[in-house]
Amino acid sequence: MPPAPPPAETPPTTRRRRALRIALPTILAIILVAALTQLPHRVDSAIEPPDTTQAPGSTVVVDRHGALIRAFTDDGGRWRLPVALSDVDPTFIAHLIAYEDKRFYDHNGVDPRAALRAIYQAVRHGRVVSGASTLTMQAVRLATGNRERSAPRKLAEAFAAWQWERRLTKADILERYLATAPYGGNIEGVRAASLAWFGREPARLTLAQAALLIALPQSPEARRPDRHPAAALRARNRVIDRLEAAGRVSARDAREARAAPVPKVRREVPRLAPHLAARLASNSEPGTRIETTLDATWQAALEPLARHRAAVTGPRASAAIVVADHATGALRAAVGSAGLLDSARAGFVDMTTALRSPGSALKPFIYGVAFDDGLVAPGTLIDDEPTYFSGYEPENFSGEYRGTVTVAEALRDSLNVPAVTLLSRLGPQRLAARLTAAGATVALPGEGAPGLALGLGGLGISLMDLAMLSTALASDGWPRPLHATGDGTLSPASLLSRRAARNVAGILATVAPPRNGRMGELAYKTGTSYGHRDAWAVGFDGTHVIAVWVGRPDGTPIAGLTGWGDAAPLLFDAFARIGTTPLPAFPNVTPPSDLPPPLQRFTPRGTAASNDPPALAIAFPPDGARVALPTATNGKKSLVARTI
Repeated sequence: MPPAPPPAETPPTTRRRRALRIALPTILAIILVAALTQLPHRVDSAIEPPDTTQAPGSTVVVDRHGALIRAFTDDGGRWRLPVALSDVDPTFIAHLIAYEDKRFYDHNGVDPRAALRAIYQAVRHGRVVSGASTLTMQAVRLATGNRERSAPRKLAEAFAAWQWERRLTKADILERYLATAPYGGNIEGVRAASLAWFGREPARLTLAQAALLIALPQSPEARRPDRHPAAALRARNRVIDRLEAAGRVSARDAREARAAPVPKVRREVPRLAPHLAARLASNSEPGTRIETTLDATWQAALEPLARHRAAVTGPRASAAIVVADHATGALRAAVGSAGLLDSARAGFVDMTTALRSPGSALKPFIYGVAFDDGLVAPGTLIDDEPTYFSGYEPENFSGEYRGTVTVAEALRDSLNVPAVTLLSRLGPQRLAARLTAAGATVALPGEGAPGLALGLGGLGISLMDLAMLSTALASDGWPRPLHATGDGTLSPASLLSRRAARNVAGILATVAPPRNGRMGELAYKTGTSYGHRDAWAVGFDGTHVIAVWVGRPDGTPIAGLTGWGDAAPLLFDAFARIGTTPLPAFPNVTPPSDLPPPLQRFTPRGTAASNDPPALAIAFPPDGARVALPTATNGKKSLVARTI
C-alpha cells in the first residue's frame, strides 16, 4: 500500500486570514474601549463601577521583624500571600512591565498601539504572535476568575480595566496583579511563587528567577518547573532574550541567567511555630496578617533542637520549648512538639499548653513565699531527715538525707523534705492561691484541697505558665503574662517581693550546670514528675526566660528520664542557640551565725525549741518484719529512724 501523501500545506494567505479572523474581533473591541477613555469623567461616573475589592487571601503569621512564620491556604485551598510593592524586587517589577506592558504608566487600561501591533503580527505570521492585554486587563481577569477568550469577554475586560484605572492607582493595580497571578498548581501571587520555587522572599531576585516568574503566569500549568522543567526553561529564556534585545540586561548577565537551572522541586511554605500560629489564625478573620512578637530565626533554630532531644530520649518522646523576654512577657519562640506531622510522637499535641506535673520545678516559689513571710533566710539552717507529715513521708530523689543544711543548699540541691517542711508551715492552699493570682492555671487532683504533695509536683501546670511564673524571679517579683501579639502588661498581683525574688534567683544561679553548660551562666531549676513521666527545666539569663519539657505526650513513663539529665541539657542548648546575656549581681548568703536568732535555725510548727535530742522511732524495717542479718557485718544492719 503506497504511503499516504503528506498533508497539503496551508497557503500563507489562508493562514493570515485565519489569524486575522481570530484576532480582529478582540483587537477591535480593545480599540473601541480605548476610544472610550477619551470620554469625560462624568460619563464614567454614570456607569456602574466594577468591584475593586480584593478577595481574602491567605492568612499569614509574621514575626516581630515581618518575616513569615506560617501561612495558611485561603478558602479555595490556594496559597495567595498578601504582597506590597515594597516587598518585591523593584528590578523584577521593571522587567515585568517591560515584558508585559511597557506603556503601563502611560495608558488608561487599554493600549491601542499594542492592539494594532498584534493585528499586524497576526496578519504577517498567520498566527497570533502577541496579545494586546495590558497588566490592568490581566488583573481584572484574575479578579473575576473568568478565563474566557471571546471578543465580548475581551470587551468587558477592557471596559473594566478602563474603570479600574479611574478608581485605582497604578501601584494598586500592580499589587493586585502581583497578588493573584497564577504560578502553577494552587500557587497564586509572586510572594507565594518565590517561596515555593526558590525558598525565598521576592525582595531580591536573580535575573533567572525574575524571568521565570514573568514567564509562568502566561501558561502556569504547561510551564510548571516541577512537572515540565524543559518548557519552563524555554519560556524563561525567551523572557531573558527579549530583555537582552531591549537593552535592559547586559549580554553577560543574560548568558549567566540562561545557564542557571530551573527549580525542579516545589518547596514548602514556611511552617514555623505551627501550634501557636494555628491558634492565632483560628481567632482571626480570613486573609489577616497577624503580627507577632516571635523571632523567626530563633524559632527555626529551636525546632530542630526539640526534634533532636526527642530522638535522643527515645521512642514516642517529644519535647517543647518556650522562650520569652522576662521584662515584657513577649514570646520569642514557642516549640510545641518534636514535629507537627510526627504522629509516632503525637506531634499534633501542643505540649507548651498541656497540663503536666512539674515535679520539683515549683520549689523556688515555696522558698520565695517563705522568705517573704520571714520564716527563713537563705542562710537559715533546716533539717533534711526522714519526716512524717500526717501520714505523708517525702523522700529525696537520691534516697539519701543530708541532715542539717542551709536553706540555700536545700533549694540548690532540690531536697524534698525541707521544701515540704516549709510548705507545711505556709499551707499548700496558700501557695496554690498565690500561683493562681499570678495568672497560672493550676489543676489539682480530685476535688479536695491541695495537699503537701503540691510542693513536689502534685498538681498540673503548663509549660507556658511555668515560664510566666519564672519571669517573676527574673523581674523582681512581678510575673509578666506571656503574649505573642500586642503589648505586654504586668500581672494583676505580684508573686514575690523584690528581696525574695532576688534571693531565690541568686540561689538558682549557683545550681550546678549539666555538661554542656557553664556555672553562673543561668539561674535555673529542674523538675522530674512522679514515675519519670515528665522532665522540666526553666531558667533565665539577664534578658530571657526559657522553659523546656521532655517526655511522652500520652503520659507513659520513660525509664531514667530526669529534669537534670534530659531537660537541663536542652535548656542550655536552647540558650546557646539564641545567645545569653549576663545575670545581674545577687545578694550573698548571710551565714547562720550572722542572722537574727529567730532566723538562725528553722523550727517546724509544733516543735519546741530545746537542746534535748528529738524522740525517734524506727521507720525501717516496719513493725513485725523479719530481716536477714548479713554475716559480713557481724550480724549488724542499719536502721532508718524518723522523728516523732
